[in-house]
Amino acid sequence: MVNMKEFQNKNYWALILGGSSGLGLATAKKLAKHGMNICIVHRNSRMQEDEIQAQFETIKQEGIQFKSFNTNAFKPEKIEAVIDTLKTEFGTKHKIRTLVHSVAKGNLKPMISTETSVLKHDDFALTINAMGISLYDWTKALFESNLFSEDSRIISFTSEGNSKAWHSYAAVSAAKVTLEAITRNIALEFAPYGIKANCIQAGVTDTSSLRMIPGSEKIIKHTLRRNPNKRLTLPEDVANAVYLLSKDEAAWITGTIIPVDGGEHLS
Repeated sequence: MVNMKEFQNKNYWALILGGSSGLGLATAKKLAKHGMNICIVHRNSRMQEDEIQAQFETIKQEGIQFKSFNTNAFKPEKIEAVIDTLKTEFGTKHKIRTLVHSVAKGNLKPMISTETSVLKHDDFALTINAMGISLYDWTKALFESNLFSEDSRIISFTSEGNSKAWHSYAAVSAAKVTLEAITRNIALEFAPYGIKANCIQAGVTDTSSLRMIPGSEKIIKHTLRRNPNKRLTLPEDVANAVYLLSKDEAAWITGTIIPVDGGEHLS
């Protein structure tokens, strides 16, 4: 009998930044299914609250411990407040096994336009801070609070926009490259502390983040033609990869970018 809940009774937690929808939510559900306790940090309006709580209820039904914080994941004092709460709750026994960075907060503006507002310096700064540098802020804060387990995994999500130029994607593209560079250095410098860091390069996935990209319908059509498996990537495909990277057997994988896209990057 295969133990479905291999993380059960290990006092492991997954801390998921941006876990109320898309890849983050799918990841929370997957890890909970395998016995990982879940903490979600998200930012949503009151209007979305009922729908999100319903999703969180399905996670709680896996019989794991669950916490969520509806707060700004980019403000130092808010990060500190979350960490203080976790320190109190965890005591000495509970630790974070997996940190998942799944935040989408950025500007999708063109560089040149006569019809719409264009990218400014501040748009780049905001996007790179939120979608890139915040990975380091959280890693450092959790590390300094001694909240990581002895063998822990840091996983963030990048896209093919890391090397391809897409219209109106410049700020996000710059943020993804930043995220990848930071991931490599975390893998290098935190290695003595048992921390592994990787990026998952997801294929085009139909999430609310994709729908915000101008011309997303074209992207979807193009992807369906181009992907050898003739379908879009599902949030669950990405969640499955996070689960694999969280297992004991993945301890030797670090500092890399792993495409999870059904072969989309091949052509």
